[in-house]
Amino acid sequence: MSIRHEVNLSIKPVDSFTFECQGKVSDYFGTDTFSENVMKRMISEKTFNAFKQWQEEGISIKNEQADEIANAMKEWAMNKGANSYSHWFQPMTGQTAEKHDSFISVNGTGQILEKLTGTKLIQGEPDASSFPSGGLRVTFEARGYTAWDPSSPAFIISGGKGKTLCIPTIFISYTGEALDKKLPLLRSEQALNKAACAMLRLFGNSEIKNVYSTCGPEQEYFLIDQKYYKMRTDLQLTGRTLIGAPSPKGQQLEDQYFGSIKDRVIGYMNEVGSEAHRLGIPVTTRHNEVAPHQYEFAPYYERSNLAADHNILLMDIMRKVAKRHGLECLLHEKPFAGINGSGKHVNWALSDEKGSNLLNPGETPEENLQFLTFLVAVIQAVNKHGDLLRLSVASAGNEHRLGANEAPPAIMSVYLGEHLNKVITNIESGTRDRISKQDIVDFGIGHLPKFFRDTTDRNRTSPFAFTGMKFEFRAVGSSFNISNAITIINSIIADSLNNLNEKISAAMKKDSFENAVLTVLSAAIKENKPILFEGNNYSEEWHIEAARRGLPNEPSTAGALTALVDPENIKLFERLGVFSKTELLARHNIWLDIYNKVLDIEAKTLIDMVNSSVLPPAYEFQYSIGKTVLQITEISKNPDLKLNPEVLNNRKELYNHISDVILFVNRNIKILQEMVKKAESMHEEERANFHFNELKPHMEHIRRHVDDLETFVPDSEWQLPKYKEMLFIC
Repeated sequence: MSIRHEVNLSIKPVDSFTFECQGKVSDYFGTDTFSENVMKRMISEKTFNAFKQWQEEGISIKNEQADEIANAMKEWAMNKGANSYSHWFQPMTGQTAEKHDSFISVNGTGQILEKLTGTKLIQGEPDASSFPSGGLRVTFEARGYTAWDPSSPAFIISGGKGKTLCIPTIFISYTGEALDKKLPLLRSEQALNKAACAMLRLFGNSEIKNVYSTCGPEQEYFLIDQKYYKMRTDLQLTGRTLIGAPSPKGQQLEDQYFGSIKDRVIGYMNEVGSEAHRLGIPVTTRHNEVAPHQYEFAPYYERSNLAADHNILLMDIMRKVAKRHGLECLLHEKPFAGINGSGKHVNWALSDEKGSNLLNPGETPEENLQFLTFLVAVIQAVNKHGDLLRLSVASAGNEHRLGANEAPPAIMSVYLGEHLNKVITNIESGTRDRISKQDIVDFGIGHLPKFFRDTTDRNRTSPFAFTGMKFEFRAVGSSFNISNAITIINSIIADSLNNLNEKISAAMKKDSFENAVLTVLSAAIKENKPILFEGNNYSEEWHIEAARRGLPNEPSTAGALTALVDPENIKLFERLGVFSKTELLARHNIWLDIYNKVLDIEAKTLIDMVNSSVLPPAYEFQYSIGKTVLQITEISKNPDLKLNPEVLNNRKELYNHISDVILFVNRNIKILQEMVKKAESMHEEERANFHFNELKPHMEHIRRHVDDLETFVPDSEWQLPKYKEMLFIC
């Protein structure tokens, strides 16, 4: 019996680990966060008011007030069992980082005291030499700074038997450039706020002082048994299966989506939800996704800065909790070829300080000029800066997912729905006919409820779709830090609002306000109409039509990343104060380097797996078939036996096929080794293009033949877990 078979037999349908729910969520939601309510109870009213003024108006708190907050935070954390604190930040690695420091300090008499000062709360100094800097600094220059972000609450994390107070921070270089993903997001929020408030003032609304983006990221993921994970080097090192024949049953019956959740998985979901809720992460939805063993969590909407922190925390919780259940949580965009990959649909909207959604069309959107102006600003932003949206979702993992019929293609377009399209078309032509109506769905059965149909339908193939008071950016990959995407969205829409504001202000000098707005919107719709598309984005016809319209279609990460160094884009970000030129160049270098390293690791992992796990059982099978060919040949010489000639021919055909495949795999693995070596001497851009155009297709060629071997080598001799097991045994 193979090791794989032993593992299959050892896996139980329901894991023995059970998790008891902790009662009402409202009783413990946010108990592990140093929320404003907690802070308000533990500090003076004067200090709390100063803190809120710092948050809302940017007026810094005094040193003694920072000390008071720091001491309260320390006392709260120690009462929770924490004995250390950490500035928690998001470097350019795509993960989070933390350096733990003890609360202890020594006084003049050598006595140990627990202490956290305002200075240490506000500013930290991690050794930054090993974090990616993209050329902003050389490796021997180790100094970098973390700075407290008071817009995101501190929280407690547990690890083993210890607890740590984590303080959300930004991360900058010694010379002040952003080396993280949070600072640009905060800058983009500031730019968006300024542009949106200016537009509201144009509409006569001078009361609103604060507009911010909100976000609700839908997190997709796979779960597999940890025993399988430990037997797959590719999953451990790259996050995806580099080889593996399709299962006879995949997702073709569509019986997984929203289906009954397995007991073992529901236990996992319950614990993830409980841990998330204790950290104030508003997870509200969980369900089966389309592919077997694929699932989703979705939260309630929050301010984007907090939503970004919460999403990356949620991913960490998901991975840790999975291990406690004997499972592995896979967040790669395409862990299994041939079935749906995982995305992270970022639902983006605009709210003001009073809680009003600026993207709410109302019952008669054709009469809501303010809504229409913000809507057209989004359309214009996507049309003019589709290259920036594309780069915000560029990665090695997402290359496998984009355009693969579970995610939008690399072509950026906007979906509005039939209703809003009519409104937009009317404005373009200079008319404002009333087309809205209350659309009631009546089932004709008395005891079933009647309900209102939404203004907009859904288009699951569109990368940027209006889905009722929000836009859904569906191209973001499941492993991504959403800060990048939100920073880009905020920035391009801020720029678009500024542009429309200028034009409306100029038109108002010659015409009434309403006519000026309609004239500018009409021209903007006419100019940016090519980005609007209501059909099937997966179809080949759309690719042809998109090219005719002049819309970019960049399938490669390297090609998409060039938008970072485009002179016009550099001017855009510098104008808004979101990125400096040096910060953009650094990000281009970092992300290109990460892409190349990922492909290099994948290629070397494939070489290792083929040589150590694929070819040995294939050789054994080849040998056994060869022996039977010789035996049948000898037996066929016996005149007393009437052996059908096809028996020998059949065995010879199998031997020839197996031998050909082994030869092909062997030959092409050697070529792959040479390609890996050749790539090492190339500069980063050349290397990335080589990886995309030559190395990746070559790896796919090898995979197809390895997968062929998997279907012929006896099940008892194939050691690697197969798709039919990983995706259906849990």
